[in-house]
Amino acid sequence: MIGRPGSTIWLLGHELRLNWRGLLGRRRIAWRLGSFAVIGVIALIAGCLAALALRHFDVPVNHLSVLAVDTAALLIFSLMLSQTLAGATDALYTRGDLDLLFSSPLDPRKTLTVRFASLATSAFASFAMLVTPFLLPLAVFGHWRWLAVLPLLAALALMASSAGLALAVALFALIGPRRTRTVAQVLAAIIGAAFFLASQSQTLLGRRSGGVAMQVAAAAADPRLRLPPLADWPLRAAMGDPLPLAAMLGVGAALFLGVTAWLSRRFADDAASAQGADVGQRRRSGRTVGAFAGGAFAATFLKEIRLLRRDAALLAQVLLRTLYLLPATFLVLRNAGGHASYALPGGAAVIAFLAGQVASSLTWITVSAEEVPELIAAAPASAAGVRAAKLLAGLAPLIAMLAIPLAVLTWLSPVTGLAASAGAAADAIAAGLINAWHPAPGKRSEFRRRRSGSILTGIALVVVSLLIAAATGLAALPSPLALGPAALALIALFTLRRSPAQIADALAARG
Repeated sequence: MIGRPGSTIWLLGHELRLNWRGLLGRRRIAWRLGSFAVIGVIALIAGCLAALALRHFDVPVNHLSVLAVDTAALLIFSLMLSQTLAGATDALYTRGDLDLLFSSPLDPRKTLTVRFASLATSAFASFAMLVTPFLLPLAVFGHWRWLAVLPLLAALALMASSAGLALAVALFALIGPRRTRTVAQVLAAIIGAAFFLASQSQTLLGRRSGGVAMQVAAAAADPRLRLPPLADWPLRAAMGDPLPLAAMLGVGAALFLGVTAWLSRRFADDAASAQGADVGQRRRSGRTVGAFAGGAFAATFLKEIRLLRRDAALLAQVLLRTLYLLPATFLVLRNAGGHASYALPGGAAVIAFLAGQVASSLTWITVSAEEVPELIAAAPASAAGVRAAKLLAGLAPLIAMLAIPLAVLTWLSPVTGLAASAGAAADAIAAGLINAWHPAPGKRSEFRRRRSGSILTGIALVVVSLLIAAATGLAALPSPLALGPAALALIALFTLRRSPAQIADALAARG
């Protein structure tokens, strides 16, 4: 144990241990540590190769390098902000330990400062682990100043955690505790995908775009470009220039200390409000519980729909994937409206693939997540009927999401629209069936920290989705070759299929 019990270092060490345990999970710790080690070795080898190639290269300070580093810093800051905003919401609603900490002899401000510092540390560590295997070989081969990237990341993490905390408290003040949970999780997902959406803005507007790198290069080559003052400071800080590096660290630390000191008391009050928000709202509303739906199928379907709607973290996860689906759908609609038939098959394939990915997230939750699975098992309803209701509940949001865009696409380009509709439906149903045949049982509260089921199931989902996407693209041409990948997808599904008795035996074995 580091530090004296009750000290800031002691509390921070406790928070970091909890974050580390959350990263590793409760099961297969040795396997995950081994996976991290293998990835680290591969990254270190790649870093050594990059260091050998760059050992005589010095980064020039020009428009291209300044814009490239500024763009990278903005991307990292947005991802860190998304992470810290979700972490602040987690501290308000999920952890549930602030009441206990505030009733202890510890100073509440110290407790909250340490909690916020752990958010900043986690955001910093996420990116530091990615770049360190590349920075260490560069330092050994002579570019030791590039190690200043690490304190630059620390400065960005401090700024992002300050902004995330302020945004969470502002949401609480504007929309109240009940809505803040959902809005903050959704906003965190939108912020995380904002850079991707911004990078696609030129393409969505019908202008040619070669991606972020090409956009940065084109902007740097524009002779009319005038960079604002201090625009080169992130680059100079990353290269180890003492003044810009110290200034960015100082700004980050000042923002963090100022925001935590200013908002810690308000955050404590918000945490207390969040703990009783649901109960208080139900008492004030005076609403009565509605009548049960007729039949086990309808009751199960409505139950899963309500749980999906209430799960803010799940909404954020699914929304993040949906944000990548919407630009692809918009591009296909625009190309269909402009009669750009050469671009339609690829867009239809992308829609089908992403529809399967979104459906896999939804059906994974509805099929496998149960707080009391023994209660469902003992209910007077067939297991097959319950699974069918859960599958339909997982697919219903995707159907509502894609119905209008696919209808418009079918009107603009009937062949492409029918191919995209059939492909999206087939991919979504296939993802749901695989999740139903190979469930990964667990409590719903634990699923927010789990990314997926088994590795084999995840690989099978991707392979089947790719085959269906390929068939969709070929069908949009149209081409009889679409029958090939479609047949392979059917064979893969037939191989993965389990009977109800096999599913019951697998669940019993998991026990």
